[in-house]
Amino acid sequence: MRMREAGMAEKRMEPQEHYWKKMNGQQLAIYLETLRITSGMKPEMLAFVCIGTDRSTGDALGPLVGSKLAELGYPHVIGTLEAPCDASNIVARLQEIPQDCAVIAIDACLGLKLSVGMYQVSNRPLAPGKSVGKVLPQVGDYTIAAIVNADGPRQYSVLQTTSLYHVLQMAAEVTKAIQHAFPLR
Repeated sequence: MRMREAGMAEKRMEPQEHYWKKMNGQQLAIYLETLRITSGMKPEMLAFVCIGTDRSTGDALGPLVGSKLAELGYPHVIGTLEAPCDASNIVARLQEIPQDCAVIAIDACLGLKLSVGMYQVSNRPLAPGKSVGKVLPQVGDYTIAAIVNADGPRQYSVLQTTSLYHVLQMAAEVTKAIQHAFPLR
C-alpha cells in the first residue's frame, strides 16, 4: 500500500467550495446524512481516522469514537482505545487507510468558551495537534473536530483537566450521528 498524502481519497466528487461550519450534535447528524445523500457514500466506502490518546481526558474523544465504531462493526476504523492513532504513530497509521475509501477524520480540539460542546466540520483535512502546537500530517477528506474545552495559555493542561463525562457525552453524540447517517446493514 502506498502512503497517501493527507489521507485523501483519489476519487473526488465535483469540485466544491471549501467550508468550515460549527454545529451542535443534532446538526452534525443532519450534516453527515446530507453528505451521504449527496456523495452516495456507504459505510464500506469510508475510513474513520479517530485521532487522540487515552492518556489525556480531553484528547480521548477520537479513540472513544473509534472504539465504539469498531465495536458496532464499521469496517475501516483507525484509532481506538486499544490501538490509538496519535502523534507518536500517525504517519504509520495513515498507511492503513484503504486506497478506495473517503476519509472522515475525527479529533478533539479546543475553542472559544461559548463553542464548547459544538463541532467544527469541514470538507478539508484535519490538522491534528494544531491546538497544542504540533505539526503533524493533515488527515482526511472531511473533518469532525469536537470542541471539548476552551482554549487557554496552557493547552496541555487544559486537555488533561477536561471533564471525562463531557468527552464521553460528545463521543456518544458523534457515534450516534455516524450511525444515523451511515447505518450498517
